[in-house]
Amino acid sequence: MRIFTTLPQNDLNQVSTAAAAAEAAGFDGALTMENRHDPFLAHAVAATSTKRIELGTAVAIAFPRSPMVVANACWDLQTASKGRFALGIGPQIRPHNEKRFSVPWSAPVPRLREYVQALRAIWRSWETGERLRFEGEHYTFTLMTPNFTPASTGQPMVPVTVAA
Repeated sequence: MRIFTTLPQNDLNQVSTAAAAAEAAGFDGALTMENRHDPFLAHAVAATSTKRIELGTAVAIAFPRSPMVVANACWDLQTASKGRFALGIGPQIRPHNEKRFSVPWSAPVPRLREYVQALRAIWRSWETGERLRFEGEHYTFTLMTPNFTPASTGQPMVPVTVAA
């Protein structure tokens, strides 16, 4: 059995100490969630404050963010953590998408499936240098110029867990 804890998100000045303490205490990982604060930012601090524990979101809300934006955040965290970051992502409910984030609602299962496929296509393009060509019903990505292409991480592809 693996044991995870959460990172403080309300004060980034506490993240480094909390992440190091979690690692020293033997936790297997540290997670963040998307409530009042960005779920990715604390991991940037934790990635540079730890060496062993896994880091991940549980969960980040997908639809208010383009897959390209999430791909960039995860890529940077995977690089900073030397391969210890995992993305937990979910759709959130319709009222939050429409009224809180002002994004259109559509059937969440096929849209989230396509979202994850887009993430993987983007990451594959960055890792291998192959041309980015992803065309789906909800997302299309066909432009990736050298100026916007991150360097290969040399790490495994970011694992993705989907929440319903």
